[in-house]
Amino acid sequence: MTKWTPTHEAPEPLEGPVVPTIVGGTVLWFVLFLVQLPFYGWFDDHGHAWWVWTCLAGAGLGLIGIWYVRGRDAAIKRDAAARDAEGTRGAPGTHGTQADRPTA
Repeated sequence: MTKWTPTHEAPEPLEGPVVPTIVGGTVLWFVLFLVQLPFYGWFDDHGHAWWVWTCLAGAGLGLIGIWYVRGRDAAIKRDAAARDAEGTRGAPGTHGTQADRPTA
């Protein structure tokens, strides 16, 4: 078997509203948990108690996801601001080169 190699470059990754998407998913998991909680006895009697705990786990993991994507978003914005600041200080045509960076 030969190894498959792509014949074209991969497209740039899509950047969308990541933080609101993760927050929305987390809220949805938590709401599903709260909706199912009054019926826990029924779920337990029918062997579906894991549905309730799956929703709680989704909400908990969503909180970790919110923490992660907020930090990622802040890091992307810091990097963009640093690149913009470097671009305004450096000579024209030397954006992001080693010559623009101060040395120790």
